[in-house]
Amino acid sequence: MTERIEQIETEARAAVAEAGSGAELEQLRVRYLGRKAELTSILRGISELEPDQRGPVGGAANRARKGLEQLFETRSDEIASAELEQSLAAERIDVTLPGSPARAVGHLHPITRTRRLIEDVMIGLGYQVMEGPEIEHDYYNFTALNHPPDHPARMLQDTFYVEVPEGGDSGGGSQDVLLRTHTSPMQVRAMEATPPPLFMIVPGKTYRRDSDATHSPMFHQVEGLAVGEGITLADLKGTLLAMLREVFGPDREIRMRPHFFPFTEPSVEFDVSCFRCKGSGTLRKGERCALCKGIGWIELGGAGMVDPNVFGFVRESGYEPDSITGFAFGFGIERIAMLRHGVGDLRLFFDNDLRMLEQFS
Repeated sequence: MTERIEQIETEARAAVAEAGSGAELEQLRVRYLGRKAELTSILRGISELEPDQRGPVGGAANRARKGLEQLFETRSDEIASAELEQSLAAERIDVTLPGSPARAVGHLHPITRTRRLIEDVMIGLGYQVMEGPEIEHDYYNFTALNHPPDHPARMLQDTFYVEVPEGGDSGGGSQDVLLRTHTSPMQVRAMEATPPPLFMIVPGKTYRRDSDATHSPMFHQVEGLAVGEGITLADLKGTLLAMLREVFGPDREIRMRPHFFPFTEPSVEFDVSCFRCKGSGTLRKGERCALCKGIGWIELGGAGMVDPNVFGFVRESGYEPDSITGFAFGFGIERIAMLRHGVGDLRLFFDNDLRMLEQFS
């Protein structure tokens, strides 16, 4: 009997040494150490042996079983380690490669795309693109643009004023520094630095105390200025018509309505013909056009001939009010983007909701 136990142990050790996977090793464990294994049957039948054989056979069987249990445990660790190394080698990740699948590169924000479209159109018309400071002086934001001291826009509830630290140079009184309410201050700054003729646009951020579906405390505006000899209101209309046809389509028309702005005289508001109802105010089946509210025109911005008083602040730079004329116009970039893309709420542009932004990819 002891000889058979030795044979079983020898066979088991040879089989374990050749096992190449955890599943194969488990099968061998069941075969040699399981409840139906021959070695287990021998241990169960010890009591049926002759008294003089029980000790030697029982001792040999127990030693064989313990030895095989230790062998299986050791071999199991070896196989697990080898399988782990193979798995790591096969599944190695090259961190220098892009993700799989690679994420989309992304795209420009619709506000930026609209701004660049307007810039491209105006550059094609001979204008240069300029930028100015967002933190501005009262002089450039109001005074030099012919805003009287009691103008409502100078009030704290309408404008973000910047508190200047003690000892700081504000260039004026306690309310001299503010976040610009429009990009128009660059009219004066550009004329101070450049003699006529001057044709430029100024896109950029502006700030006002407004916040609702169609107003934002921070918004983007484009200011346009054309100054030279013999410039008339007809030139303004032609420029706006050419620009808006490039933005909204070649069939668009514009109209001007009398208005008032402190830094232009005469002043107008300009509208573009509705591109949804073709200027009729109604859709198919006689439905009222919701985009233009049934009037056939969409308000876009303000414009006018530069007030001679504004030229008076830059007279020393060559802008003589008696011989120089010019026009200015301004409108919100968000409004153009809302109309072009059918966005009903201005705040959607700033929520950073990918469900909305990915529509413009």
